[in-house]
Amino acid sequence: MLRRWGVAGRAPEEPETEPFSFAEPLPPWRTQGGGFARGRICVGGGEGELELAAATAFEKICTLSPESALRKCGSVTFYRPVAVPDGFSVLGHYCQPNRRPLHGHLLVARAALPARSPEAPPPLLAPLDYDLVCAFRANGVGGDGKSCRGYGRSDAYFWLPVPPEGYRALGFIVTTDPDKPSLKEVACARADLTDECEPHGSLLRLELVGPSACWSSTSPGAAFAVRGVRPLDRGMWGRGIGAGTFCCAVDGCQPSEQGLACLKNVELDLSAMPTLEQAHEAIRHYGPTVFFHPKEVYLPSSVSWYFKNGAALCKKGEVAGEEIDGEGSNLPGGGCNDGEYWIGVPDGKRGQNIIYGDIDSAELYAHVKPAMGGTCTDVAMWVFCPFNGPARFKLGPITIPLGKTGQHIGDWEHFTLRVSNFTGELMALYFSQHSGGRWVDASALEYTVGNKPVVYSSRNGHASYPFPGVYLQGSTALGIGIRNDTARSKLAVDSSAKYRIVAAEYLGAGAVAEPQWLQFMRLWGPTVVYKSRQRIDRMVSRLPRRVMSPVENILNKLPNELSREEGPTGPKEKNNWEGDERW
Repeated sequence: MLRRWGVAGRAPEEPETEPFSFAEPLPPWRTQGGGFARGRICVGGGEGELELAAATAFEKICTLSPESALRKCGSVTFYRPVAVPDGFSVLGHYCQPNRRPLHGHLLVARAALPARSPEAPPPLLAPLDYDLVCAFRANGVGGDGKSCRGYGRSDAYFWLPVPPEGYRALGFIVTTDPDKPSLKEVACARADLTDECEPHGSLLRLELVGPSACWSSTSPGAAFAVRGVRPLDRGMWGRGIGAGTFCCAVDGCQPSEQGLACLKNVELDLSAMPTLEQAHEAIRHYGPTVFFHPKEVYLPSSVSWYFKNGAALCKKGEVAGEEIDGEGSNLPGGGCNDGEYWIGVPDGKRGQNIIYGDIDSAELYAHVKPAMGGTCTDVAMWVFCPFNGPARFKLGPITIPLGKTGQHIGDWEHFTLRVSNFTGELMALYFSQHSGGRWVDASALEYTVGNKPVVYSSRNGHASYPFPGVYLQGSTALGIGIRNDTARSKLAVDSSAKYRIVAAEYLGAGAVAEPQWLQFMRLWGPTVVYKSRQRIDRMVSRLPRRVMSPVENILNKLPNELSREEGPTGPKEKNNWEGDERW
């Protein structure tokens, strides 16, 4: 049950969220040429361009929370940008959770060039009006029919701009008084400069109480939700641009239903992407240190070491495998995963030596690519381990070794740095975790020295996590699932020093020499079938009935490696090679 603040009392004042700052100054990007980190990016096309800048300084508007202010995990604060450059218009306000320092990138915009014809409509126009989506009264009084009980120390009113015909709104405006904001407060963008968007994440959810004109449903459980906004068209060649705004609605209303949009790099101008030298500089400056568990025995290696120490190209119908040279130049390239070839290791002592890897030879393989319509750079850093170790299953206080379950030859894992092309700042880090993963804002990361974050690789499975601990694939609340243990140790690889850029397609053909092994689209290990699922099912059948049902539901959602494990494909066969990270 959510705690609600009403007439009986207000929430105590929360301390101001401190702005985040990096430990070290950023490199002098501007001295190296190109449009990267110059503060301005032009997008658009057709009848005039749009120039964008990133506002990173903010002024607090108000805070809302469904919980006690002493427990800040549920509270969020809304901000308006300050120090907006002359001539630029605000597109919406900014919101973030209070559990981390203030760190936002909110885009502002202006017309970059005169229209190509006098009759061309301008790229930005003021809204015609505002619609009140919801309002909260700090004192809990809602007699005006447009307010509901308060969740903070000040009133909060949420306004959706009403755009002129042919234009679209990009974000909400928040005020602390019931008067409509000035029409000069925000700008709407011409429809051809926008793209479709979708909500993502969950910033805040408030259960609404009592009658009010602020929401369409009076059914029990009606809720007001605040979520982030991201483009539908994402990935390496996606043209959608997230403006850093948020969406809010009642009872699950979608941004598209409200007419909300994101921006669009119409002609996909990538002139703000880093040069090759700037990409190297970014990796040297932000490259994380990857810590492996102190009990990890299946360590990483370089691909070259793996090939030189006995990995072989296997072909369907043939007994003996073919040796592979250090760059994999004799691997078949292109095509698809047709089952005709795979990479294996020899039997016996030589094969046993290979599976434990060689951390001294290990290096990370970087794929540098555009993101968010060319306004960000993603650096996906791939780590290779010759072997994925066995899984362990946690059933409450009991940990059950699963024998050979989870073992397979060849293991490709990755994490991704997202860097702003406006400022050169690290914005967030994506931690890939088996079939999913999550983004963590730069302000919430753990760092080693300077501006270099930490990545923890889980024991045996090598998934990436932001902090040490035990992570479960299953139910954390019930303590049931596959264990992913992480901890700091002396087993570490510094990706800022031990890396290799293997692809950067936006720089053009020949700018980066891609190794031949990157073109190998088949499996990096054979398929293995296990019987551990039957073993777990037998154990669950002996549990008390009140426990058995929820445990079975969790088991049905666990990954397929409990029964079958295919050898992994290489980085280029993964969906995130050209697509956005799965989250």
